[in-house]
Amino acid sequence: MNEKPTPPEDWECCESECSPCVWDTYYEALREWNAQQKALKEKSESSQATDRDADEKHQS
Repeated sequence: MNEKPTPPEDWECCESECSPCVWDTYYEALREWNAQQKALKEKSESSQATDRDADEKHQS
């Protein structure tokens, strides 16, 4: 699993409206990280639901 991106330090942005700015790069990485976390959470929840269903069938 990737670590959450860290925001750039104040000194890393020159405020010259560069393209891409270090902040643009950071926000893109953060969006990708958030999407990855969401997918992992959904996969985990789906897996847990499947496990519960299997347990219920096994107990019946």
